[in-house]
Amino acid sequence: MSTASPVKSTAVSAEGVWKAYGSGEAQVIALRDVSVQFASGAFTAIMGPSGSGKSTLMHCLAGLDTTDRGAVHIGDTPVTGLSDKALTKLRRDKIGFIFQQFNLLPTLTAEENITLPAAIAGAKADPDWLKRIIHTLDLTDRLTHKPTELSGGQQQRVACARALATRPDVVFADEPTGNLDTRSGAEVLRFLRTSVDDFGQTIVMVTHDPGAAAYADRVVFLADGQIVEDMADPTADKVIDKMKHFEELVAAAQGENA
Repeated sequence: MSTASPVKSTAVSAEGVWKAYGSGEAQVIALRDVSVQFASGAFTAIMGPSGSGKSTLMHCLAGLDTTDRGAVHIGDTPVTGLSDKALTKLRRDKIGFIFQQFNLLPTLTAEENITLPAAIAGAKADPDWLKRIIHTLDLTDRLTHKPTELSGGQQQRVACARALATRPDVVFADEPTGNLDTRSGAEVLRFLRTSVDDFGQTIVMVTHDPGAAAYADRVVFLADGQIVEDMADPTADKVIDKMKHFEELVAAAQGENA
């Protein structure tokens, strides 16, 4: 039985965020006055059609890209306007990343890849915490293997362990199951769900897959750079049904902003 407070703090927030690429007639507005909050200890999925701005939003939230206007915070820490050095420290200390391409170093073992962020920071990961993550991800027998000796699912589980090794305030996952088969993808998604339920982790995941989104507590839908829907307690069927009516949602959002 959970003893967590029903009132959750905000792990990540965006306020009035705009982001454009290019200039003149070639300019593309990726984000249009986006304001959204992500609760601590919750699993949120960000969905939308190709070009909707979902990856741009995640990159701005994580400090991987800058905003043109508006403010982004990780907890109480402002991301907007930080120097490169301060951003690097913020990402190292407070943020974990899981990418579609795994991004493991081929010359390192699984264990060395997992502990790399802490090693770069000149710190040592909590051994009990690492053992718990590695056990949960069923990687105990794979720690001495290099990425080429692991399946795609195992590589992504190593990437998940690496993301959580430093106990970050938030983990950003960008299409984490995009390169995996159905079974391996489900294993990764179950771990992300477990990390929220059992470890109190905060997860923000970009996905195009309704089945993946169904693991989340909430789905934020983007279209044309705007949030057009915010769904609690998603199921795959509810997400699919919502996506069938995206054109109506976009038209309604544009009408409100006209």
